[in-house]
Amino acid sequence: MPFAHLGLSAEITRAVADQGYTAPTPVQEQAIPLVLQGRDLLAAAQTGTGKTAAFVLPILERLKAQANSSFSPARHPVRALILTPTRELAMQISTSAEAYGRHLPLRSGVVYGGVPIDPQVRQLLSGIEILVATPGRLLDHVGSRTVDLRQVEVLVLDEADRMLDMGFLPDVRKIVALLPARRQNLLFSATFPDEVRTLAATLLTNPATVEIAARNTPIELVAETVYPVDRDRKRQLLEHLMSQNRWDQILVFTRTKLAASRLASELARDGIAAVAIHSDRTQGERTRALADFKEGRVHVLVATDVAARGLDIEELPLVVNYELPTTPEAYIHRIGRTARAGLEGEAISLVCVDEVDLLRAIQRMLKRAIPWKVEDGFIPDRNAEPRPIIGIGPSAGRMHRSGGELRRPRRGVATAH
Repeated sequence: MPFAHLGLSAEITRAVADQGYTAPTPVQEQAIPLVLQGRDLLAAAQTGTGKTAAFVLPILERLKAQANSSFSPARHPVRALILTPTRELAMQISTSAEAYGRHLPLRSGVVYGGVPIDPQVRQLLSGIEILVATPGRLLDHVGSRTVDLRQVEVLVLDEADRMLDMGFLPDVRKIVALLPARRQNLLFSATFPDEVRTLAATLLTNPATVEIAARNTPIELVAETVYPVDRDRKRQLLEHLMSQNRWDQILVFTRTKLAASRLASELARDGIAAVAIHSDRTQGERTRALADFKEGRVHVLVATDVAARGLDIEELPLVVNYELPTTPEAYIHRIGRTARAGLEGEAISLVCVDEVDLLRAIQRMLKRAIPWKVEDGFIPDRNAEPRPIIGIGPSAGRMHRSGGELRRPRRGVATAH
């Protein structure tokens, strides 16, 4: 089915074709007509399935009837507000809005924290119809009276599950209170946990539902493997696997900023081009690191969950869970960085005895065991005692203790043999 059959105008379908797309993805095919009808929408689809275009394209179609070429800021009020949890995702959505709206006299802009606010103020005061924003920085602008949200017609909450994980719900509620009561609400999420459904019930009115993937399951094109290893030999195993398999583009996840910085430094010391991105790095540093990674100057990008949320790296072949996340949902988001746009990908997890319970939680959510592989020379010590792992983010203060050894997993967990 071509995009024109979804009810999109020639200007927009031409812009889509300019980007090299000829047919809509399933989430686009289902969501776009519903948005064009003015329905509130609750949509869940895995990363890499085209969620951004599923809401950007119909928003452009809805707003183009009042599009104009006037230079007056008053003729370009904010009519669509897209909230997203991270700077990287905000920039990507803004770039998509500009690309898909290139043949329309509609203005789009983006505001996020970690960068000077004055250029954003000038952009907002010049007038924009589509505003992409992270919640905290948007509230900064609201407090400074540099943005007016009283004419918003469409609200999008993108990556709603992560928005909740990162504690943005109070900010989201403050922003929603500033919007007109009569508006269209679109809630997009990679997963559909119960918390997202509860949020949807308070924001959406008689919503249509689009759910492309099975609830909380990863993309089927990702080949997953667990490598058991002693906690103090993870880096050596990672370097061994890189050399053996000739991996030259790897996104590696750690639980903390300290672990990300330390691992990147140790890899660099060993002659591997590596860089870390996390919330303590400036936006300029993060942008340069990502560009170096995409262009091959850096082979290993080490990231925390917050920093990597929304990263769009075309044809990324491999994701490594250097440390398992404290929530099963974060595992889904991590491995969703690969196998995008129908391509195959690989995700490996380096699991020590401390992380057995975290692995069990992931496998319970998946309702299946992840295959294990023991690498010669890295057989873990069967007598190692587990250490507690301090949870972060929504799990702060919670300790996960391994309830057994890697050689004696509980029922339902694959063995290491």
